[in-house]
Amino acid sequence: MEFFELSNDFAMMFVRLLINIVFTWLIIDRLYFKKSQRRDFYFTFMLIAMAIFFIVFFMIFVLEDMKGKTSMGVGIGLFGIFSIMRYRTDTMPVREMTYLFVIIALSLVNAVSVNVPLFEVLLTNVIMVIAVWLCEMHLKSRPSKLIQYDRIELITPERRPELIADLEKRLGVKVKNVEIGSIDFLRDMAMLRVSYEGTSNSVDEIPKFSKDQLKEF
Repeated sequence: MEFFELSNDFAMMFVRLLINIVFTWLIIDRLYFKKSQRRDFYFTFMLIAMAIFFIVFFMIFVLEDMKGKTSMGVGIGLFGIFSIMRYRTDTMPVREMTYLFVIIALSLVNAVSVNVPLFEVLLTNVIMVIAVWLCEMHLKSRPSKLIQYDRIELITPERRPELIADLEKRLGVKVKNVEIGSIDFLRDMAMLRVSYEGTSNSVDEIPKFSKDQLKEF
């Protein structure tokens, strides 16, 4: 029956969809989620990868009888991408935004590469995964915390050693750097960003303060 027949385009789509799922899963599960443990972003990244792939791929073939079908498909896909960028919340950390962009870019590449040899598509995906892995493993970043500090008499430059010692005692970590943000002398409070030794690239980015409180950082 013709209703159940599958076209060559569908077979090509299935192969590239499988490639997209495998490599986005590697990036999200093995590189991102392993350190962040953020299930909400895991869910978001996987579904966005699927959605972008289908939007761009089907737009290319729906418009196959029109001139410039690829450019129109990519244009619609890019419109969807920028819409997603606006869809994000204001509290989305930079690391998550970077992974979101990588996932979108990879899905877009896999969807538009209909005339590209399969080996080259696979190689492109492998290069992307390796690049993310190298950044995660070798460009180590220090974990940090944003805190409201009550002993503002210790924030002066000459008492910095005492400030660090007090923070290490309270937080139970080895403090490497302290940045002083806004200061409220009426309440004897100061905003501090404390960088400390910890598991390389560990993520501690749960927002606690409003934009007004964080504007000095």
